[in-house]
Amino acid sequence: MKKIIVVEDDLALSTGLCFELDTEGYVSMPAYNCQKARQLLLDGEIGLVLLDVNLPDGNGFDLCREIKAKNPKLPVIFLTANDLEQNVLEGFDLGAEDYVTKPFNMKILLRRVEVALRRAGEQKIQKDAMQWSDGFLMLDFTALTAQRGGETLSITPNEYKLLRTLTEHAGQVLTRQILLERLWDSGGNFIDDHTLTVTMNRLRAKVEDDTHTYIQTIRGMGYVWKGIRK
Repeated sequence: MKKIIVVEDDLALSTGLCFELDTEGYVSMPAYNCQKARQLLLDGEIGLVLLDVNLPDGNGFDLCREIKAKNPKLPVIFLTANDLEQNVLEGFDLGAEDYVTKPFNMKILLRRVEVALRRAGEQKIQKDAMQWSDGFLMLDFTALTAQRGGETLSITPNEYKLLRTLTEHAGQVLTRQILLERLWDSGGNFIDDHTLTVTMNRLRAKVEDDTHTYIQTIRGMGYVWKGIRK
């Protein structure tokens, strides 16, 4: 269940918002001022922040700036009576996912929350697909960098392609035929079965050591990535 911080100093409105969010299956966390919001933000599992602008001990714009500086991917939706064009533009300039002015329709607000959370989830999936790490082995498929135990590895483009295919299907047996169909050399030519074996053995020597095994051979079938992401 997604945790949502509701930063709203109007007690009645905060109670109503939290009730509706809880009814929809979220976990609401009310904060009536910036100080309380900062305390709740220490919880690393927060999914979204609903944020008023005018607060007893500060300004929602400033708090949003703090949030985005520490966690740029955390969705923020402003929920405020400040409806001037310059206010709305400032909210978006600070990185807010949405800006809702009071009074508002609860059903529409809940849909906006749903959309913001879905987008954040999609971004996380995309990021996870481009990186893999268990603390010992770290792979970045965007920057094409790899480290093992803090040591930088020299990985070829085909080996990165192979690693990404394996990590994206961790725990699943990938047949040799599937891997052969997905891998090309730099000239766009299919690699042959023998080259796949050689590439896989060379890759094992680079990413594994005596205490870390990542690639398991399933005899007569193919290979499976055994590493566990952290």
